[in-house]
Amino acid sequence: MKKITNKIRKSIVTMHSKSYASHSGSALSIVDILAVLYFKVLNIEPSNPLYINRDKFILSKGHGSSALYSTLAHCGFFDLKVLDGYYLDGGTLPGHLDKEVVPGVEVSTGSLGHGLSIGVGMAIASKFDQTNNKIVVLCGDGEINEGSVWEAIMLAPQKKLDNLILIIDYNKLQSYGRTNEIINLEPLKEKFESFNWNAIEIDGHNFKEIEDALLQDTTKPKVIIANTIKGKGVSYMEDQFIWHYKSPNEEQLLQAYKELE
Repeated sequence: MKKITNKIRKSIVTMHSKSYASHSGSALSIVDILAVLYFKVLNIEPSNPLYINRDKFILSKGHGSSALYSTLAHCGFFDLKVLDGYYLDGGTLPGHLDKEVVPGVEVSTGSLGHGLSIGVGMAIASKFDQTNNKIVVLCGDGEINEGSVWEAIMLAPQKKLDNLILIIDYNKLQSYGRTNEIINLEPLKEKFESFNWNAIEIDGHNFKEIEDALLQDTTKPKVIIANTIKGKGVSYMEDQFIWHYKSPNEEQLLQAYKELE
């Protein structure tokens, strides 16, 4: 898994360096979660991406798109060369996720606060159709400032959506500073439990903890509060607010490559 995640991270920093795109730190924090999902947990078929009984993943924080694009490419959904056109004029991949561009992207996202509501709708449809597929949604911690997220959090237990998993990328940084200085989310686990969710808190960079949490059986909708580090894997980016906006220059890119070997 470490070899896989290092490859995904190398692709991410390359994509951001080439396009001068923001959100490299936001993408790097979720790589370990995505790798466990796509290489170990989700019921998917990269050669048949519209397989009817597939599990579905929604990256609600669509600005972290390079992480999902890179994971899908390394998982075999499309050629790695497609990543070369990330966030470029006339390129192959838009900066925010677009489900019409490459296979494997279930929902176009980027306007924060929508992904969980869409996931709730998909989970209800799955119950109705009796397809029994899992719906997994990943939100940023700053994103859950949005009221629409809490509407979905209230509805999911009412509909008994035990096929719904929410993952929170709890990296403690958002667009204007420290998450809990802007709007304090704590006590986050207890809040979800009071809304009748099964809440699990984990190290979002520990492969075993991620997998165990995802596979844990529940009769309720499940939330995994994943404690992560923004910019994980590249020392000069880790837990640094500025990497919500910056892209690595040539020297920084070479240092990142060295660290990810």
